[in-house]
Amino acid sequence: MKVEQIYTGCLAHAAYYIEHNGEAAIFDPLREVGPYLQRAQKDKATIKYVFETHFHADFVSGHLDLRKKTGADIVFGPLAQPGYEAIIAEDGQLFKVGGYGIKVIHTPGHTMESTTYLLLDEHGKEHGIITGDTLFIGDVGRPDLAQHVVADLTEEKLAGHLYDSLRNKIMPLDDDLIVYPNHGAGSACGKKMSTETTDTLGNQKKTNYALRADMTKEEFIKELLTGLTAPPGYFPQNVLMNIKGYESLDTIMERGTTALDPDAFEAAANETGALVLDTRGAGDFSKNFIPNSINIGLEGSFAQWVGEMVPDVKQPILLVTYPGAEEEAITRLSRVGYDQTLGYLKGGFEAWKASGKETDHLDRISAKQLEAALQANGLMVFDVRKKSEYDSEHMVGAIHVPLNEINQHLARFPKDRAFTLHCAGGYRSMIAASILKQRGWDNFTDVEGGFADMVKTGIPKTDYVCPTTLL
Repeated sequence: MKVEQIYTGCLAHAAYYIEHNGEAAIFDPLREVGPYLQRAQKDKATIKYVFETHFHADFVSGHLDLRKKTGADIVFGPLAQPGYEAIIAEDGQLFKVGGYGIKVIHTPGHTMESTTYLLLDEHGKEHGIITGDTLFIGDVGRPDLAQHVVADLTEEKLAGHLYDSLRNKIMPLDDDLIVYPNHGAGSACGKKMSTETTDTLGNQKKTNYALRADMTKEEFIKELLTGLTAPPGYFPQNVLMNIKGYESLDTIMERGTTALDPDAFEAAANETGALVLDTRGAGDFSKNFIPNSINIGLEGSFAQWVGEMVPDVKQPILLVTYPGAEEEAITRLSRVGYDQTLGYLKGGFEAWKASGKETDHLDRISAKQLEAALQANGLMVFDVRKKSEYDSEHMVGAIHVPLNEINQHLARFPKDRAFTLHCAGGYRSMIAASILKQRGWDNFTDVEGGFADMVKTGIPKTDYVCPTTLL
């Protein structure tokens, strides 16, 4: 049996495609459905079903557009209550795609409607399980997301359901089944996911901490909930979009690809209160940018950081991109529900600069310059990396403010003395720098090359202690 994994690295997301005898099915598709349509066309196949393992939190699914374009039926597991027409399958129900079988296994825990799909080949032999966020490679789905939508679904209750689902529904299955999860390493839907994107169930029983055979329910709940960080703020908003429905991506692309010359762009920003989102690289942004714009580079984990740093998915957005990157930016925004792109700067930042309009800049320093500043005047240093990175190794005395928490800790950044920011390599610290600049700070620099260059310079190993006044 052939199962094709369609993996999108920037979201650590896996969709799945199967086809047999001219019929096809898609599992957990992303918002842009073109690749799935093209894949089916290559096989001269009709997409019969779109299977959803649950109402996703970290992305907006493409199931509605797929149904609109193909007539395919949308299938959810038991307890799902979507605001649109869909098949709500029963536990154990069997669907046919050509000669293949897809058996519904209700596995609540990550969410109450979470469902695993058991794949059977044309001979009825069990081949694998598409597990959604119930079971990852090396981990299981976090049980604290549904409570942000339904308050009485506490993380302890959901963790208990997940324990039962894994022990009673998943672990009794054959060891040679292939596990096909919805996410890999880098996703915020788990905490210990492997870089591998498939494995056998038997190997997961041996190596996955959550499948330890002698683990009690109490031990499982405690271990699963320990170390969970707060989910990104856009997660519950994406869940509601997946439950209630959303605009077609075609509509979003048509609106977002409106080309605006510098005058029209400036007028739109002033009239709508739109966020000016500059997606260029950190180095180019730092040299020159539109005042009050925010930098989140398209080359990094763009959509996830937009989701972390922009609280409302309904926020109107105006884009500054490298020429030709507009559609990519709009697509990646739409994957996480940011559908209100109003247009982009025609000709990119160079057109703005050529028009003679006001620009701004941010100062960057090298690790060598940082070392000199530390020795000369006791420069304050802020580390905006994740807690795990900071705990692993950091500069003595550096003040830790994770990027995703910066809006809650603005008061920690002084306005009457110089400081600098760093992350691992300069991507995240420039996001932080652009936010501080927008909020009125102008007494700081950013470390180009970040912690990686600082390590080469030897800064983390010095006995320098950063001043901690005004904290």
